[in-house]
Amino acid sequence: MIDTHCHLTFPDYAGRIDDVLARAHAAGVVGAISISTTSTDCRDALRVATEHDNVWCTSGVHPCHSDEGPHDWAAIRAVAQHPKCVAWGELGLDNHHPKPGRSVQDPVLAEQLAFIETCTADGIDLPVVIHCREAFDDLLPILRASTLDCSRYVFHCFTGTTDDARKVLDFGAMISFTGVVTYKNAKDVADSAQLVPDDRIMVETDAPFLSPEPVRGKRPCEPAFARHTAEFIAKLRKTPWNEFHAQIDANTHAFFGFDVPGRTP
Repeated sequence: MIDTHCHLTFPDYAGRIDDVLARAHAAGVVGAISISTTSTDCRDALRVATEHDNVWCTSGVHPCHSDEGPHDWAAIRAVAQHPKCVAWGELGLDNHHPKPGRSVQDPVLAEQLAFIETCTADGIDLPVVIHCREAFDDLLPILRASTLDCSRYVFHCFTGTTDDARKVLDFGAMISFTGVVTYKNAKDVADSAQLVPDDRIMVETDAPFLSPEPVRGKRPCEPAFARHTAEFIAKLRKTPWNEFHAQIDANTHAFFGFDVPGRTP
């Protein structure tokens, strides 16, 4: 399996990415997607991806970084055109953090979606990683109004209710779970992980954040810990590990469009 969402460009990993990836590989997590947050960060993520065979990246502006402009859309497009870039994002809306406010987030989201639509029309056809925190009712109508294919979105780090999960599934998107699903105080997230169809679920860490049980509280979280989350969800869904492992690898392959190392076709 791979960690489908982490941030290897964050300071937590400075000078030790090789060690982090080695620990991941030893745990059976044989690759990672390093997710971008700004037009500067996307270039750093691409550098990390090109320096490591089993690392890929995305290109986009995170809503919580939407105030860190001006945003260099040309750089975001250039990164997206590289073979090691496998998605746009992460992008979306965040109603949890007070800053930046929606007056900043909303226009950046609108600009970014219009930019992606243009790039898609130009042949840069990538899926989209969505950040949605306490904003499902605000964000889903915006995405529905876009011309982008709803099946090409993944709502990462799902922390909503089962009603929220059903809304995302009815919309047609994928849902990805972090270590939050393992927390005893996150029953809604665990219940949601049980209702997602087999072909619509993925697993991630969002490292350096959200270390799962049994290493909850350890900072930084690392891609290796995706194994804990995946095994927890497999037990939760009463699915044999080998079967669930093969399914999430197949989902990752189908969604991001690259072959997961070691995946059985």
